[in-house]
Amino acid sequence: MLAACLVGTLPLEVVLGVRVYRQWRRLALALLCTAPVFVGWDLYATRAGHWDFDEGQTLGASVAGLPVEELLFFVVIPVCAVLALEAVRTVRGWPVGDEP
Repeated sequence: MLAACLVGTLPLEVVLGVRVYRQWRRLALALLCTAPVFVGWDLYATRAGHWDFDEGQTLGASVAGLPVEELLFFVVIPVCAVLALEAVRTVRGWPVGDEP
């Protein structure tokens, strides 16, 4: 599903030229503002027993007790969201930041 999300939003980069991947520092900053919060939340919630992950439904590989696909989720979905936002900005002609 994560791969489908990336493949589904890739045309936004290529066809519309939103340049999200070319602005990797900006993208990294967006990820660094969100991913640690959600990873921390997941770590807390799983260790406190609020939820868990069915090993039969995951790849089996984990990092710090979280399935790899859970960690990838916190990267892939924000990237797709940024691509979608930038595509809307491009199509609508909305300015970015302080641009007139």
